[in-house]
Amino acid sequence: MDKWDHRFMEMTRLVATWSSCAAPGREIGCVIVKNKRIMTAGYNGAPAGMKTCKEKGECLRRKLNIASGTRAEVCYAAHAEQNAILQAAKLGISIDGATLYCTHQPCSICAKMIVNAGIRRVVYEQGYPDEFTLEIFNETGVELVKYEEKKENE
Repeated sequence: MDKWDHRFMEMTRLVATWSSCAAPGREIGCVIVKNKRIMTAGYNGAPAGMKTCKEKGECLRRKLNIASGTRAEVCYAAHAEQNAILQAAKLGISIDGATLYCTHQPCSICAKMIVNAGIRRVVYEQGYPDEFTLEIFNETGVELVKYEEKKENE
């Protein structure tokens, strides 16, 4: 890890604070970087024009008792990675060859989007219970790196 990885991981934590998810601890942030420049950012939140989980006052997944890492489609929110990739598409920004930084390991749905968007490296801080993601990244050659913050004296 280098100082740039550290800087961009700090940015993901900031972006995560914008999350509109009502489930405590599920605030996710993502930045997509190319040539040491932030191309786009995303956080988990409801699609444009739809009430957020916080506005609705509930997490649908918690209400239905859906286990983390399963049935990702049953949620009011789009994932942080999805929102960052979609923002790039909407604004006409090329993210081919980019690095995606995220507070959490992507799920397998996001992994497929990451591969097809041409992102070559993913750096994440917290794990996510979706083993299929590892298979997708291994088979497609996307580098998956778990971020380990170094202490000042290291």
